[in-house]
Amino acid sequence: MTATKAARVVSAALYVLPIRTRVPLKFGPETLTHVTCARVRLTVVDPSGRRAEGWGETPLSVQWAWPSDARVEERLAAMLAFCRELANSWCADDLGFGHPVELGHRFLEERLPALTDRFNDRHRAGLAPMPRLAALICCSAFDLALHDAFGVLNSVPTYQTYGPDCLPHDLSRFLQADPGGPCFAGRFPTDFLEPSPPRSLPAWHLVGGKDPLDPGDLTGDEPDDGYPVLLRDWIRRDGLSCLKIKLRGDDPSWDLDRVLRVGRIAEEEGVDWLSTDFNCTVQDPSYVNDILDRLMRDAPRTFGRILYVEQPFPYDLEAHRIDVHSVSARKPLFMDESAHDWRLVRLGRSLGWTGVALKTCKTQTGALLSLCWARAHGMTLMVQDLTNPMLAQIPHVLLAAHAGTIMGVETNAMQFYPEASLPEAAVHPGLYTRRRGRVDWSSLAGPGFGYRLGEIDRRLPEPAAVSGDE
Repeated sequence: MTATKAARVVSAALYVLPIRTRVPLKFGPETLTHVTCARVRLTVVDPSGRRAEGWGETPLSVQWAWPSDARVEERLAAMLAFCRELANSWCADDLGFGHPVELGHRFLEERLPALTDRFNDRHRAGLAPMPRLAALICCSAFDLALHDAFGVLNSVPTYQTYGPDCLPHDLSRFLQADPGGPCFAGRFPTDFLEPSPPRSLPAWHLVGGKDPLDPGDLTGDEPDDGYPVLLRDWIRRDGLSCLKIKLRGDDPSWDLDRVLRVGRIAEEEGVDWLSTDFNCTVQDPSYVNDILDRLMRDAPRTFGRILYVEQPFPYDLEAHRIDVHSVSARKPLFMDESAHDWRLVRLGRSLGWTGVALKTCKTQTGALLSLCWARAHGMTLMVQDLTNPMLAQIPHVLLAAHAGTIMGVETNAMQFYPEASLPEAAVHPGLYTRRRGRVDWSSLAGPGFGYRLGEIDRRLPEPAAVSGDE
């Protein structure tokens, strides 16, 4: 393939798309009832003057990215204000030309930390500062749009641009090899991606902390909108074989009972796999170990169905260097919120973490580099959802297909706001409805992420921010 190996961002437009959930989603101590998606259009130009547009989208999931006692509306307003500042920064001339991995890495390393600090100094004085994870989410829509635009510029799918014919530098430019560890010289992202990615993937269903399991859990406030409410009805309608259980992390009796109840339903309904997600609320490995040991003793079939444990401990890994080898000796232990970049993945591995849950909301560039470092060091991968609707679902599923995960992909927007994605679902039905327990991305076609935007009847609002030569 003959390809342009460099592009520069010349304009950006930010669109704000609010969505309300049909049922609440509990995140640790907080509950999500609505979300705002940031959709970005970037225009890039190559050295010869050829132009192309790309699109990226991310839910600004405040409760997940920025746990705090501050009002959700205040935190969301701050993230939207930061998105507007990012639109200007991505279009700055001094970012220069490059491949999306080069430009994305340069932005994450050289620009985003200082932008975040300045934003907090100017807008958050005396208030809770916006954390790094929230800044990454804001940045991810722009980074995704860049990767899409580069594929469009070269008339190829984005995942075909990650080899030496498009990327002028190998991974040693971006990743550091440990003494005696794997060498990244002469290796490219394509060396760590699936050469023949499956066109359909097992879909993980999220069992939220407020989700009713049995009729006795119903309160009468549940929606009557034609979609399932009870877990058994979801399993039967969608043919589910994988369930992710949200837990509290500060109430062992509740957590154990929750796993036991879901485990019984899983066995009765023929579900193969479970995972447990404590959402960063656990302080001591013994909390998780005690629950796992109780399950192994009292409910061995449920214990056997648990494929992995996700992020029990605080996501600031550098401030909470907890040795977790005792947990990963019982079950594979996956980093999620704490896996901001490959350096933290390296730190996590040294503490006993065995897997990484990748998310496109931490940028496509960062997810690719973390993927490469993790696979080079024998760590297992998963791709986790941020309840991605609309366009956000597409790069999310593509990452899972190309990453080679432990088991499929988590995908739950169809549970919490299925109506939000109706225009996209009309073109890509397999991505927004789970059939026989799977999602299917075979409808994606064309360059970039294969959105087929011209066929999607989505009417956008006026841009919330415009920068560059729009």
